[in-house]
Amino acid sequence: MMCELSQTFFFDAAHTLDRAIETASSKRIHGHTYNAEVFLTGQPDPTTGMVIDLGLVRREVALLREQLDHHLLDEVEGLGPPTLENLCQFIFRKLLPALPALTSVRVWRTSIGDGCRVSR
Repeated sequence: MMCELSQTFFFDAAHTLDRAIETASSKRIHGHTYNAEVFLTGQPDPTTGMVIDLGLVRREVALLREQLDHHLLDEVEGLGPPTLENLCQFIFRKLLPALPALTSVRVWRTSIGDGCRVSR
């Protein structure tokens, strides 16, 4: 039987965005509280009963969070334009080497109702 585990986290960050609508406010530096959730899927190991030790997941998420929390996202190397789509893909790429059971990443901003999810 397959199991799906998840771990949520948040980070506060600022960014600018070049876009065709809401241009003036988007081009100014502004911040958001971002929520993120990573999903890992697999069959539990018969000995441990775990797909993966959640302590390992929390450790890797904490290391990644340090790269995003209270940073200007425009300056995060490898992110590209700081869109929700790019944030999801960035988080996925960064976590995948340490968490090969990673199947999906979701990022959302509760305050304005926007969100994105990427899956493999």
